[in-house]
Amino acid sequence: MKAFACDLCGSPVFFENDRCLNCGARLGFFPDWMVVAALREVGSRPGNHVCAAGGPREYRVCENGIRHQVCNWMTPAGVGNPLCQACLMTEVIPDLSVPGNPERWHRLELAKRRCLYSLLLLGLPTAADPAAGKPGLRFRFLADLPQGGPVMTGHDWGVVTLNIAEADDDERERRRVSLHEPYRTLIGHFRHELGHYYWDRLIAGTPELTRVRELFGDETADYNSALQKYYAEGPAADWSTRTITSYASMHPWEDWAETWAHYLHLLDTVETAAATGLKPGLAADGEPTLPAPGPAEVPAMPFDELWQKWHPLTLALNSINRGMGLPDLYPFVVPPAALKKLRLVHEIIGRAREAGRKGPGNPPGTPPSRREVSAVAA
Repeated sequence: MKAFACDLCGSPVFFENDRCLNCGARLGFFPDWMVVAALREVGSRPGNHVCAAGGPREYRVCENGIRHQVCNWMTPAGVGNPLCQACLMTEVIPDLSVPGNPERWHRLELAKRRCLYSLLLLGLPTAADPAAGKPGLRFRFLADLPQGGPVMTGHDWGVVTLNIAEADDDERERRRVSLHEPYRTLIGHFRHELGHYYWDRLIAGTPELTRVRELFGDETADYNSALQKYYAEGPAADWSTRTITSYASMHPWEDWAETWAHYLHLLDTVETAAATGLKPGLAADGEPTLPAPGPAEVPAMPFDELWQKWHPLTLALNSINRGMGLPDLYPFVVPPAALKKLRLVHEIIGRAREAGRKGPGNPPGTPPSRREVSAVAA
């Protein structure tokens, strides 16, 4: 994530902010320009704003920001739909009449939009590609019903479903402990399920599948049998030498999704460190051993350089957390076999980004078609 500043007073602001806490300026995130900036209203057209970084194009605040205060993204004026490109992707929202659900929805949207920022940064496709038979990316936030079965977090042909109970810290921690997971967060859920989505977009039915099978295994192995075996017998005995988490050893699809999620952890953390000036290594003379890159350099960085910056950074951040009596920020050990998989994810994303720049149709990272979408209560 970049480091943002209010372009009126220069004070630091965050990706989620809709107000500058120093000068009170109203802020919005402009996905066209990847900036958080103060809103400059067009006097002749109330509700229309321009971005200081973006020239004369006019924007409006997302309707979910106006009505529900859950979004700070801007949408181009005159497009016919009051929702921004991020909110258009959410097909089902929680029932807002239920106490606590507005707050749960807000937390889910914050984590979702951080993940979408990464997809925009990487230039990855989110719109449907009917010619290639590829689905667009959508989200559903569902609650358990008293007389129905529990909602399972997962992905199915472009649709990422999250159980809204995961937005409650106490419930998510209970599940983390009961499932013996070292890490369980909303953003982690989204990144994992996005891994399944991009298997369908970038791997299935493409030349990439051969190399992926060499490292991750044969995905045609029966998934339901593998799932039952995992929960009955536990992970493979040698999982720590082959995969980044124990769950990744369950099936090649899960290995890919876990590796994808960890790659996005890596990318976001290195970009944030670069943007904020963190320098994880110091030589004896006090000079940085790994000069911090500019944030825009991170997605195109060679994998070896990215890893050289990531590894000492995680050691430093884990040490800081321990000094505060908190769990490790990154509680994982990456074996050489998993490192090769991370490298392959990096290479596949790079090839997809380059192909998107050259190919026809919607460029990667652009919003889905602005169809009329109703928010359905769940």
